Amino acid sequence: MKIRDMISKGEPTVSFEIFPPKSSYALETVFDTLTELKDLHPDFISVTYGAGGTAQSNTVEIASRIKKDFGIESIAHLTGCTSTKEGMKRTLASIKDSGIENILALRGDIPQEKLADKNWKPEYRYASELIDDIKAAGDFSIGAACYPEGHVDSINKVDDLKNLKRKMDHGADFMITQLFYDNDLFYQFKEKLELVGIEQPVIAGILPVLNIKQVKRIQEISGCNLPPKFLRILDRYAHDPASLQEAGIAYAVDQIIDLLSSGVDGVHIYTMNKPDATRRIMENISCVRKAVCRKEPQR
Repeated sequence: MKIRDMISKGEPTVSFEIFPPKSSYALETVFDTLTELKDLHPDFISVTYGAGGTAQSNTVEIASRIKKDFGIESIAHLTGCTSTKEGMKRTLASIKDSGIENILALRGDIPQEKLADKNWKPEYRYASELIDDIKAAGDFSIGAACYPEGHVDSINKVDDLKNLKRKMDHGADFMITQLFYDNDLFYQFKEKLELVGIEQPVIAGILPVLNIKQVKRIQEISGCNLPPKFLRILDRYAHDPASLQEAGIAYAVDQIIDLLSSGVDGVHIYTMNKPDATRRIMENISCVRKAVCRKEPQR
């Protein structure tokens, strides 16, 4: 089923993200994770795009098996910045042959070695160019990434919104946000989308914080705002890993309940392949999830 059709039903989706292993021999660990996640009844599961040939093919295989073996809709991530047009054509053909109906189109992060090479020129400069080729390859439901606090590489937030508008105008059906910890910033972002004429649904990306190292990494990659409530949690439990994990899960639960109660189009949980934490979150939001939906989750 296409994600655009799920969202059109008017009920918020709840979905997960997982990532493939760096090598094929570890594939079974991902399927063990999926066995646990299946019981939580997500509307769909996304699979990130690996940074090498083996990992890239694993993305397609995992997304295909999520749908065929686990009975859950899947969405495969595709990144364009280091891909060739010819290579992308083959990948899209493989995705289509595998029965995958949904793709998240991303520019991707440019590796440092590419940035240092003055002769290197990407064949896909923008995600919108990748979206064009995805549309030409078949009838996929296409998602795009969006950034409530602006992309770290953007000149400013106006430029960031222009880039997002270009992606939507080129044919993206919906958006999934980068992680954020301040729901007010998300609601403000939604208002800005309306002002620039972006009407496609927005799925909120939530990453539960489980350890201090993770927080530092998040700050390095995204530069996202950490609100006072969040900082108080970090300060109080910085030297108590078990309590920090409990508090991180509770914070994510509060975020999701607020989003669902406010009429969000969907919530996408970045699981980091940790089903136990994801299960805790789903158990705590189950009543609210049922209340805002007219039907029970798929079984």
